[in-house]
Amino acid sequence: MGNEGFDLAIIGSGGAAFAAAIRATGLGKRVVMVERGTVGGTCVNTGCVPSKALLAAADARHAALDSARFPGIMATTGPVDIPALIGGKAALVESMRTEKYIDLAADYDWAMVEGDAAFTGSQEAPLLQVTSPSGAVTTIEAGHYLVATGSAPWAPPVPGLAETGYLTSTTAMELDQVPESMLILGGGYVALEQAQLFSRLGTRVTMLVRSRLTSQEEPEVSKALAAVFADEGIRVVRRAIVDSVTMDESTGEAVATASVAGGHEVFRAARLLVAMGRRPVTDGLNLGSVGVKTGTSGEIVVDARLASSNPRIWAAGDVTGHREFVYVAAAHGTLAVENAFTDAVAEVDYRHLPRVTFTSPAVGAVGMTEKDAVDAGIRCDCRILPLQNVPRALVNRDTRGFIKVVTNRDTGRILGLTAVAKDAGELAAAGVYVLEAGMTTAQVAAMWSPYLTMAEGIKLACKAFTTDVSKLSCCA
Repeated sequence: MGNEGFDLAIIGSGGAAFAAAIRATGLGKRVVMVERGTVGGTCVNTGCVPSKALLAAADARHAALDSARFPGIMATTGPVDIPALIGGKAALVESMRTEKYIDLAADYDWAMVEGDAAFTGSQEAPLLQVTSPSGAVTTIEAGHYLVATGSAPWAPPVPGLAETGYLTSTTAMELDQVPESMLILGGGYVALEQAQLFSRLGTRVTMLVRSRLTSQEEPEVSKALAAVFADEGIRVVRRAIVDSVTMDESTGEAVATASVAGGHEVFRAARLLVAMGRRPVTDGLNLGSVGVKTGTSGEIVVDARLASSNPRIWAAGDVTGHREFVYVAAAHGTLAVENAFTDAVAEVDYRHLPRVTFTSPAVGAVGMTEKDAVDAGIRCDCRILPLQNVPRALVNRDTRGFIKVVTNRDTGRILGLTAVAKDAGELAAAGVYVLEAGMTTAQVAAMWSPYLTMAEGIKLACKAFTTDVSKLSCCA
């Protein structure tokens, strides 16, 4: 395929890449996709799918251990067969990768090339040079190029950390045994999910967090999750900054020294997991040679249309440094193709982007937090509905959490919704529709909502702006 021309050349094969390729082939464009590793990208291979599969398994085990909250129900569990658990996860990943990626590429019939891609040529006439695993070099010329190389786990430059053999969210899901203890650095969604996953599998977990849990969400979320984690035996140490890490040669433990509340503490664990964010994968792409600007973390700098500083080169997904959700990446891929090949001038709009953390209870949010509204100069009003006031939560015998609604005080229009609850992701999805419709609390409070659903909590939270919901009867 030397010097063969295409309409679109895509680097990467994850959510952004596939969405772009599907849309481009639908427009009748000739597409080639270059992948240096495993087809499918982060989500299906090492991110969303495997992590949530393991979380679901850990939740099932925890449900058995927690069965006593239901009168008359008693259940027990045995040790975790971790090889079987990991094997089941791997089988699911393989199935979804085949069905949703490899088979789709064949169905749409775009070209697939295996190898490392790097830009060459000039800013005016960019080319892709692909080096295969065997060393063969192929040059690809395209009308437009899309970089969709994603991101990878990042570790801070802590003295001694690189020598400890620390785990990341990727390598942690390949362990062949459940660690006796684990030290987790970070307090974001990946750290939270991994902490609860391993705790529910039987690991003693300690989290070292620089500020608070879920620092970008409502402070009530942090408090609620901290209480849940404390109940489950997960230790959360806030305002902890790791100064150094070493290995204890006699025990094989990781030993971290951290500054905590003005003093120093030492933490030990069998395994150390770093979950302090991800960084875009752009090394080796030779972007500078074709005039593509990158940011301080290596991200490709794009405008609201996802165009880079080179008008023929676009970027989509995590590599842009934008929100790291696979549904954002997929939307990016489609939008970039629309802008490249049609008269569209579509821009990315994150105002009503839902955010979900798959802890148990889960965290779901959409739109503005109270702080966002205040920072934007909006006169806002808020209500927090404890789950004790949601009939579904009472029936579930799990009232840990809340639903919070943020509104414009002058208009009553709903600006944001946050929930800590079972099925909070579904509440966030419902919130997207509410925000997109520009609804007010009065409108939502007067709408139909099925009894004994968690979504009824949104209606009740909106009623709380004018009513003491604790004094309502069922369905009132």
